[in-house]
Amino acid sequence: MAHASPLTQAQPAGPEAVETVPPAVDLVLGASACCLACVFTNPLEVVKTRLQLQGELQARGTYPRPYRGLMASVAAVARADGLRGLQKGLAAGLLYQGLMNGVRFYCYGLAGQAGLTQQPGGIVVAGAVAGALGAFVGSPAYLVKTQLQAQTVAAMAVGHQHQHQWLPEDSWLVALAGGMISSVAVAAVMTPFDVVSTRLYNQPVDGAGRGQLYGGLADCLVKICQQEGPLALYKGLGPAYLRLGPHTILSMLFWDELRKLARRGAQHQGT
Repeated sequence: MAHASPLTQAQPAGPEAVETVPPAVDLVLGASACCLACVFTNPLEVVKTRLQLQGELQARGTYPRPYRGLMASVAAVARADGLRGLQKGLAAGLLYQGLMNGVRFYCYGLAGQAGLTQQPGGIVVAGAVAGALGAFVGSPAYLVKTQLQAQTVAAMAVGHQHQHQWLPEDSWLVALAGGMISSVAVAAVMTPFDVVSTRLYNQPVDGAGRGQLYGGLADCLVKICQQEGPLALYKGLGPAYLRLGPHTILSMLFWDELRKLARRGAQHQGT
């Protein structure tokens, strides 16, 4: 299964798997691959969590068993929480997979570059260290994922039911936190296109107005990757987030506060 517990996650297999690309690229590729797998296997993780919590510290046969076997448990989760319930904790699961496996593949790649994996027993040592570091970094996200996946209606509840109501519902901090999180994703997805558009707009042109360096979007992408490497598509990522983050946060904050003012004004007129 794509996500075993942090301590039992399989390690990268052999130096040839990670030495064909730079460690930084392998970080992105490994994290992305595991996140894609997580989307498909998260329902099984939800069922696994419920089964593992069922009958916690109770003698066998003395507690109700709303979850019985794989297929019956899948159906039980779907009945209690709807089909969307089978993807509970997905966001935290993706964060966990991205953090843990990104660190794991990156550290293992560094060990391969340094020649450690070519030494006797080096593969085992590199895999163990990389796995331990990945588990350490991903552990907070694993905690959140587990608690979210355990939450369900009272009749089907197993284990302790945590409420993740960290921020007041109408607080401006909700908009702030949402903006900070969404800005990371937006910056990661949009920076390559931003780099390409900057290059296209800034290139010299001939007398007919045609670009002298790039023939268009695809040509620009290919040339950047071939001549500068794929990571060049993320040049300026830090400043991009530092601009986009505050912009998104302030936009959401102002929008949320203006909506509150509008509602209060409507209520005042109604009275």
